[in-house]
Formats: sequence, structure tokens, C-alpha cells
Amino acid sequence: MNDVVQLVEELKSLGDPQRAQNSQRYFKTAKDEYGEGDTFLGIRVPVLRAFVKKYKQTKREDALVLLKSDYHEIRLTAIFFLVNIYQKGDTRLKKMIFEDYLANVQYINNWDIVDSSAPQIVGHYLNNKDRSILKTLAQSSSLWERRMSIIATLYFIRHYDFQSTLDISEILLHDKEDLIHKGVGWMLRECGNKSQSTEEIFLKKYYKEMPRTMLRYAIEKFPETLRQAYLKSEI
Repeated sequence: MNDVVQLVEELKSLGDPQRAQNSQRYFKTAKDEYGEGDTFLGIRVPVLRAFVKKYKQTKREDALVLLKSDYHEIRLTAIFFLVNIYQKGDTRLKKMIFEDYLANVQYINNWDIVDSSAPQIVGHYLNNKDRSILKTLAQSSSLWERRMSIIATLYFIRHYDFQSTLDISEILLHDKEDLIHKGVGWMLRECGNKSQSTEEIFLKKYYKEMPRTMLRYAIEKFPETLRQAYLKSEI
């Protein structure tokens, strides 16, 4: 058997059918839900991370094959591999993996897969580069590309660079999807953790038109009196 077949067979052996059923409910896989049609093996994330550590020599090419799996956990494992390979790679390899990532966005198709990779690959790669691709992603018809656009900015936030987060948040302000409301609110909250004044400049401009979930996530860490003032539109 080749390396990819062996990896897949071992991952399948780690599955738990009961956990798989629970995961299919948790990740909203029913008709017209965000994860419609996704299939699960039933493997916990710590087990997947241990698997990636065990097979840390896995090649980029094999990870890309795994990324096209029908199974959620195998795609997530592929992303863990790609993040590790990216982090250890030279400039040329980082560019290749960034391009691989964008070429395979249709397989990066649930919030945990996006959240485990967008800052580490997209955000890291675009630091000190043209970031216009984020605005393109933010205007995509794909929920996951839109989430990718905002979650990628977590890398910049960690380096006290907030403008991309604010720009993408503005684009996504009236998005219809709850997962985007949560993602934008989360990133605004992360901005506030570094600079509450920066977050509040944005909030004072937009909080009355924000989806309620977005606002609640954004102000979650505020002092209670200030939080209530935003919720009651008393700012």
C-alpha cells in the first residue's frame, strides 16, 4: 500500500460510530444546514493531533490527497499536516502551501477546518503583503471562504495590526449567516483584547446595525455596565 492509503486505513480504524453520529448533529450535516452531507469517522481532535505528530514526516503532496477525502476528520488531519509543513517550510514552500490552500478551498469546508488553518497559513503568508485576496474571499458566495477572510486576520491581531479585521468586518456586517456573525464578533473581541479603544471606535459606528450575535460576541469581555449599555443601545 502507498503512504496515503496506509494513513487513511489507520485513521478509519480510530473511528467511533457513536461519536460519528454525535458529530454529524454537532456540525449540522442535515439538509439545508451549513455542513449538509458531511460524513464523520468519529475521532476526537486530540487523537488526530497525536496521529499528525506520529506521522510528522508526511509530505505536502500526500496531505493534499487527504484533503480531498469525504471524511471530515481526514480533511482536518490534512489541514493539521499542511499547517505543520507550512510552519517548518522555507519561503518557497510557504508560498506553495498558501497557493495550495486557495486552490483547494472547496475542501476547507467547515468552521473547525477553517479556524485551524486560516490564521496559520493565510494570515501568516499575507503579513507584510498585499491582502486584497481577503476582500475577495469576504465577498464570496461560499460561507467558508467568507469565514476564512475574517478568521485569517487573527494572525494580524496577535501582532497589534487591526485594520484588516476592521475592513473585513465592515464587508461582512450584513452577512446572513450566523457563523459569520460569530466569526466577526470573535475577531472584534480579539481586537478589543489588545486595544479596547480600537474596537469601540468600530462598535460606536456600527453596533446598532450589527446582527445581535455579532454584537454579543464582540462585547463579551467588556465590563458588565458597558456591555449592557451596548445591548440597550445607550452608547
